Amino acid sequence: MPTLHDFSLTGIDGQPWPLAQFDGQVVLLVNVASQCGFTPQYAGLEQLWRRYRDRGLVIIGCPCDQFGGQEPGDETEIAAFCSRTYDVTFPLSAKLEVNGDGGDPLWQWAKREEPGILGTTAIKWNFTKFLIGRDGNVIERFAPTVTPDELVGPIERALSNPPVVG
Repeated sequence: MPTLHDFSLTGIDGQPWPLAQFDGQVVLLVNVASQCGFTPQYAGLEQLWRRYRDRGLVIIGCPCDQFGGQEPGDETEIAAFCSRTYDVTFPLSAKLEVNGDGGDPLWQWAKREEPGILGTTAIKWNFTKFLIGRDGNVIERFAPTVTPDELVGPIERALSNPPVVG
């Protein structure tokens, strides 16, 4: 069975990101967009990152333009927007797809591991979130309407589990 640590992404800076580097950490994986009604969640995600990163939380924002063309920019524009508008310092991947034949393998895996309502695997909109435990397995999937503030409890529980050694 694969885990998060078996996948790679490309960073927003174009550098390869083997996700094995996050072994032993809790990861919040989020598909993000700059021109969405949920875009203000960037501020809450950044607050979570700053509050919990020293305890082992990593937030990975994955820009995606599959929902209403709400992420039209290139990586340079996306990074500038996130930094300038929301002071985002958590890691961002290069723009990717979360659904369809071109769906990123990490997202295909996460959707299979934790389907949505009625067993659907498709991501329905921007700011869908997956909480992934220190062992690299998906703990829970959250709808776009779930705000970063509402994730404090699940994140606290995930962080309270010690890293697996060995």
